Amino acid sequence: MSADAKSAPATEQKVKPTKPNEETFKADLAQAEKEHAAVQEKLNEIKAKIETAKPNNQDSPTAKRQQELRAELSSIRQKQSGFKAGRSSTQEKINALDATLKARISEQNNSRGRMSFKNVEELDKEIARLEKQVDSGTLRLVDERKILSDVSNLRKQRKNFAGLEEAQKAITDLKNQIAALKKSLDNPEAKALSDKYNEIQKELDAIKAEQDSAFKNLNALRDERTKLHAEQQKKWTAIREIKDNYYKARKAYKEYEDEAWRVRREKQKAQREAFEREKRKKVADKKLEEASRPAYTDEILIGQGLIRHFNPAYDFAALGLDDKKDEGSNFRAEIGRTVDDSGLKGMKVLKKDDGEDYFVGTGGKKGKKGKKGANGSPAAAAPAETKFNLNVGVIEDFAKVKIDPPMNQADVPAVIEKLAAKITEWKKNQASKTEENIKKAQEEIARLEAEETAAANDDRATDGAKKVAIKNSGVNGKVSADAELKQEKDAVADVTEELEKATVEDQA
Repeated sequence: MSADAKSAPATEQKVKPTKPNEETFKADLAQAEKEHAAVQEKLNEIKAKIETAKPNNQDSPTAKRQQELRAELSSIRQKQSGFKAGRSSTQEKINALDATLKARISEQNNSRGRMSFKNVEELDKEIARLEKQVDSGTLRLVDERKILSDVSNLRKQRKNFAGLEEAQKAITDLKNQIAALKKSLDNPEAKALSDKYNEIQKELDAIKAEQDSAFKNLNALRDERTKLHAEQQKKWTAIREIKDNYYKARKAYKEYEDEAWRVRREKQKAQREAFEREKRKKVADKKLEEASRPAYTDEILIGQGLIRHFNPAYDFAALGLDDKKDEGSNFRAEIGRTVDDSGLKGMKVLKKDDGEDYFVGTGGKKGKKGKKGANGSPAAAAPAETKFNLNVGVIEDFAKVKIDPPMNQADVPAVIEKLAAKITEWKKNQASKTEENIKKAQEEIARLEAEETAAANDDRATDGAKKVAIKNSGVNGKVSADAELKQEKDAVADVTEELEKATVEDQA
């Protein structure tokens, strides 16, 4: 009783584990990772503040950033000093040109103030007016002399206008030079450096203010760091538990499925092998049974039947045969059997002469008349009386024994002699031929068994689980696509064979 009690739990069926829900696992994992990331971010912020608040901590990221910013400020100051030197030189040039410009403009204004006309066109109009008065001849001599004197003065002023235009061009050129120099003072690079300098200075001021604030609350920051670190570890442990529980459940479920798969495959394999053994045994028994049957039995029976057909009183004792029919004749068609002629109704079976007449060209109506005369003549009827018809079964039997059938009654004795000779030869070679057939059957059975053994040991994939075996995988466990494809093809072949064998079993 105790032995049975111990063996009972071992034979109990293993409970199928529940398959874990992948979607639920992903949702839980995403939520846990999100909570962990939030706590980790807070912890990093507190750590950064503590590093910032530590005095003389040159290795902290904040101190390194301050050093980088200060070095960048120093570089900007050096560049700005170069720009300032060039700017001073340019400003001196601008001041000198501006003084020259003012003097030229003052001189130009004074010159124009002494003139009564604004431009050459007005002056030319006045000269033309005065000359017209003189040319009219209506003026007194005194007035004419005065006008001519005025015209002479105006012509002198006209020459001075050309000098004023040259002076105006010089003034314009000075203005252009001053504008170009002032434009060079507005250097975009210098402006960008100035803006960059201001930004860096603001960042340095913000870091300094943050350091001052953090240093005042250093102890509180350290307590907060300890609290957040414990919370971060708790969140991390929750993530590990979610992963461990899921993968353990999935592994247990997969192991159960793989074991069930292996058991089914082994059971199917055992059933298939048993069926194949039974099938091979039946095939071998059938082949041996057929080979053990006396050779030429069918041929001898056919020969006897043909001889009886032409000579029912023939004595077979001379041939070493009993006159009684062999029991094996029950399994063959009798000579002179009835042939199903339902498909030949309405059709005439032609004899030799009919066939010859059928294939001879008649040449139209004359041919038909000639045929009628030939059929009606007594000379043609005489040979037809010596000919006879053989049914299809007899002709087929002659073909089986490889002897030409008789064409007329006169050929029958010779045909019977040929049949008798054939039967004698078959009886003579029957024992050796039977032994030869048995040997061939045994060789064929051995060949089939060898082929079955080779087929069972071929290179078909034998992976028992749903994944490719390690030996069929790639390097370092990476699955080989060729191995997977081969496994799928072999699985299809296995299923096809099982279906075919199941069909054979149903038919049996």
